Amino acid sequence: MTENELKNLLAAVTPPDEAARAAAHAHWAALAKPLGGLGRLEAMVEAAAALTGDPVPDVSRRAVLVLCADNGVVAQGVSQTDASVTRAVLENLTARRTSVCRMAAAAHCDVVPVDMGIAGAPVPGAADCRIAACTADFTTGPAMTRAQAVQAIAAGIALVRAQKQNGAQLLATGEMGIGNTTTSSAVASVLLGRPVAEMTGRGAGLSDAGLQRKIDAIERGIARNHPDAADSLGVLAALGGFDIAGLCGVFLGGALERLPIVMDGFISGVAALCAVRLCPAAEKAVFASHVSSEPAAHIVLDALCKKPLITAELHLGEGTGAVASLPLWDMALAVYNGCYSFAEGGITPYTPQC
Repeated sequence: MTENELKNLLAAVTPPDEAARAAAHAHWAALAKPLGGLGRLEAMVEAAAALTGDPVPDVSRRAVLVLCADNGVVAQGVSQTDASVTRAVLENLTARRTSVCRMAAAAHCDVVPVDMGIAGAPVPGAADCRIAACTADFTTGPAMTRAQAVQAIAAGIALVRAQKQNGAQLLATGEMGIGNTTTSSAVASVLLGRPVAEMTGRGAGLSDAGLQRKIDAIERGIARNHPDAADSLGVLAALGGFDIAGLCGVFLGGALERLPIVMDGFISGVAALCAVRLCPAAEKAVFASHVSSEPAAHIVLDALCKKPLITAELHLGEGTGAVASLPLWDMALAVYNGCYSFAEGGITPYTPQC
């Protein structure tokens, strides 16, 4: 897919179905409970109705896509571990032994490990979407070419389409890649025009010295590449990772296929931000799950105008926060589909008082 072909494809993204949203809102209002009593859970179901065009959304078949990639900037000492950990976690993802795998089993969610570009040979059992073995070190030049960024986005869109053909009704996003909080902080800093230090956290537990190395590497990368905040694809190519670019495509694919995409934490939030900058109408497919303990997580959520369902200081990655929110979807829809109405209960309906 070329950059122009991507632009033409995204032009086909349609606005949300406001009639379906209104029908879902009216259904909530008819149920025998306080108006808006389930808060953000009600708004979530209404947004899913608007996205899918179905006032009775069904998300019983779902999967978490865990996109894995290595990042050249790790050479700058921005992480306490090396790229071998990316491979080790991907191998364990394929064996269904990681944290998200255990959580997904409890949440009745399939796990789809995806190799977007890790060092070394492909891992058996992972979906092969490899762009290259690793991005380049962005302190010495662009992390990837614009063509590679488009290729990764296209791979994310294709993943969504394949999952929908397999019957998926909702997708959660996850990632794994040593150094990807560095790439995420770099992209977010430029896109949002915020200081690097404000957008950068300790990731998997950096020391004070390690955090300073991370901030310094991002500042050098921005100075070296001169990314233009108005060119989100260029920012992604200059400073991002194959996992972020692929996740950007997943959110865009959700908008194209009218499939809810549940955002995990900071890293997938940055990918969602890239998607919405590329195609503002893609916002309709983005559903927040939690706010992570990364310092810039709430800033990204605010930029997306999204509110989290969970605040639990999660920062594990792999899609664990997104998967943790899935039982809330189930409980919201259990009430939506099964609660008795005011009429059925012989109760006078509530009416708005303000």
